[in-house]
Amino acid sequence: MYWAAKIFFVLGVLLLGQSAWAFVDGLRFRRLIRQRSKRPQGNYSPFAAVLIPCKGVDAGFVANLDRYLNQNYPEYQIIFIVADAADSAYQLIQERLHARGPLGEEHMPQASLKVAGFADGRGEKVNNLLRGVESVKQDAQVLVFADVDAAPAADWLRSLVAPLADPAVTVSTGFRWYLPGEGVVSRLRAAWDTSIATMMGDHGHNFAWGGSMAIRASDFHKLRVADRYWPNVVSDDYAMTRAVREAGGKVAFQPRCLIASREESSLREFLRWSTRQIIITRVYAAHLWKLGLASYVFYCGTLLLGLATMAFPGATAGQRWAAGGIILSVLILGSAKGYIRTLVARDLFAAELGNRGSCYWQLSPLVAWVMLWNFVVAGFTRRIEWRGTEYELISRDKVRVIKRAGG
Repeated sequence: MYWAAKIFFVLGVLLLGQSAWAFVDGLRFRRLIRQRSKRPQGNYSPFAAVLIPCKGVDAGFVANLDRYLNQNYPEYQIIFIVADAADSAYQLIQERLHARGPLGEEHMPQASLKVAGFADGRGEKVNNLLRGVESVKQDAQVLVFADVDAAPAADWLRSLVAPLADPAVTVSTGFRWYLPGEGVVSRLRAAWDTSIATMMGDHGHNFAWGGSMAIRASDFHKLRVADRYWPNVVSDDYAMTRAVREAGGKVAFQPRCLIASREESSLREFLRWSTRQIIITRVYAAHLWKLGLASYVFYCGTLLLGLATMAFPGATAGQRWAAGGIILSVLILGSAKGYIRTLVARDLFAAELGNRGSCYWQLSPLVAWVMLWNFVVAGFTRRIEWRGTEYELISRDKVRVIKRAGG
């Protein structure tokens, strides 16, 4: 046990340093959010085409349609795409577009609804997007991709497009920000997902998020996203990120486009959803999966070794106090970073957050263990289920549809 204790104290000090750095990085993220919110938004707002793939009807579906249809933006085209006219989303979208009446109101976007059909060699969402791209007007200078289960603010489109005024920016992206719901699982999901959101920033390691990303149409075609990177994938955003990085481009994070999301689910549903995110990461960004796996094995393994040191009968009182102090300090630093996320949520979504913001720091000790589960499971399977369709991710350029809902 002497050697185990010695190993723990070495690892524990390293983990303490890592936790301190993570806390400082959290401060960096909040500072970025506050600084960017005070900057002028920018006036770059060329004609844009907004593509929104849809499947099924989630809570807030109609309200989100209205948010996309009523953006504070000079002129834009909006294309909703479903795989099948029998989809429940099809009828609701059709009714909403019909209720808008004839075009003519100032700033009213040109809206349409397309049916993409199915493809066996790629994800349904990606297939919808490829069909949508075919319907983009020729004079569209910017292509924007969004998710209908997100709730954008009125200036979301203007904020997302504005960074593209800089020729050095290839893709402008936001990210989702899960808000806690009524249930414990919803609050755990919020704590889990915002730990990823705070990785974004003013640096060169950002990744595009498919629920809120924009690219100049000329760059989209120059990078051959549609015919080279999307034909055989499930993840539209990881493929977009790969296209940008291989071309030496830049993905810029736009804090104004952090979009509120909220979802209630069972623990099983949450674990399936969170593990799916990591399986996709393993296939499309294997280096990130390896780094994440090593990080969470290091974190959880060090804490377990520290608890073992404290419980060992032969340990001295000094060793127990030292081990306990390291463990407690690591947990406090983790919760402190969670509290920073609470402050960010209050800054951005005070009205929607209510009095539930404490979950970000109270549940932060559980997040690492859930992440460890996600990363380990992702090492043993490449199969995912996404809105009723089961896929096998054979490689980052090959996908097999195993089963469709009702099929």
